[in-house]
Amino acid sequence: MEDEQNDGRFDMIILGASGFTGKYVLREALKFLNTPSSPLKSIALAGRSPTKLAQALQWAARPNTPPTLPILTADTTDPSSLRTLCARTSLLLNCVGPFRLHGEPVVAACADAGCDYLDISGEPEFMERVEATYHERAVETGSLVVSACGFDSVPAEMGLMFNSREWVGPAVPNQLEAYLSLESEKKIVGNFATYESAVLGVANVHNLQQLRRSRPRKPRPLIPGPPPSKGKTIENQKKIGLWAVKLPSADSIVVRRTLALLTENPHGLPGLNESTEMVEKREAFWSSVKPAHFGVKIGSKSLLGILRITMVGIFIGLLGSTGFGRWLLLKFPSVFSLGWFKKNGPSEEEVESASFKMWFVGHGFSNGTLASQGNTKPDMEIITRVMGPEIGYITTPIILIQCALILLSQRNNLPKGGVYPPGIIFGPTDLQQRLQQNGISFDIISKSTISS
Repeated sequence: MEDEQNDGRFDMIILGASGFTGKYVLREALKFLNTPSSPLKSIALAGRSPTKLAQALQWAARPNTPPTLPILTADTTDPSSLRTLCARTSLLLNCVGPFRLHGEPVVAACADAGCDYLDISGEPEFMERVEATYHERAVETGSLVVSACGFDSVPAEMGLMFNSREWVGPAVPNQLEAYLSLESEKKIVGNFATYESAVLGVANVHNLQQLRRSRPRKPRPLIPGPPPSKGKTIENQKKIGLWAVKLPSADSIVVRRTLALLTENPHGLPGLNESTEMVEKREAFWSSVKPAHFGVKIGSKSLLGILRITMVGIFIGLLGSTGFGRWLLLKFPSVFSLGWFKKNGPSEEEVESASFKMWFVGHGFSNGTLASQGNTKPDMEIITRVMGPEIGYITTPIILIQCALILLSQRNNLPKGGVYPPGIIFGPTDLQQRLQQNGISFDIISKSTISS
């Protein structure tokens, strides 16, 4: 069964490859296995059930005959099984969520072994706890740990940088709002683990606040101009044809972590063994990224759609804070999410017909000196957009695998180790070009002056 390199090591192990998202990650990975110019020569699959992993491989390889990949038994509750995985690979992709329940032992094993780690978590409490606990160890051992390498939060991170770099001096941005619009010819159905994470997120809000209070304060980026006003609860954003309401997502938290790191490291993070050319490229890239106040809203073409989103938010918010409420929410997902989340996830047709658009509406000043004159209103607007296929099963695996390929082929240009958000690591690399080649587009929509 085992077909591997001479030293028994694999380029990459996918943990949880038989899960809902894991099997799509595997399907995406197979496209790059042993293809010309791909650094990916060997993959192993890991999880609790060898039978399910073998079935996932059959499914992911269709219509082709599945390649012979090693299948390793590992369980997130068994640290020795995780240590064995880390000893046999330089890179582990973790697809076992919810991460606040199952993620930490995996990070611990990687940080100890100096093995690189990527995951698709969008859970702020998990990400911040991991950074607090394992960053120093990971720096020491040379383990690069990057969470949120999926739809959470790479489109937000790369989309913010893409918009920010369009503000060419003397122009400066002040506020960037992202508007997420999920679209489908059929009905939109989400992954149950995503819903479960949201429900548990409400339960864990106080843990996150406690953790933040115990941590040293992060430096705040200097953003020209007055802080933006709160704005309306429900907004009609006419330029992009959407009604929108604030979305409590990981994106704005992850982006803020990247901007805080950039404030401490204005040239970005030095690589393990960079070429002079790469140093220049990295420094030039970061000098063109300007910080801005950032928030995310979820949009819908109709007001009714927004009311539905708000209702689901209220259900999760009210019921998620008690044990009985969480039991109800998780027992009857389809009822409380008004049909958006089903226990068994979307059908393949529902996945194929869905897509997303994320609009970035930037407001700022045509000249930075205007910003410092006290009560001036922004006089310039730049709208950009990131769009792509269905978020959970298609976009997320595309992003995760491209991040993995960059790690495998450009490891010397990336930091030795540590726990970081994706933006600060992948910003200066060719990730945006790679995403564009794989069906996720970045577009400039408009640049205009606005009258106050």
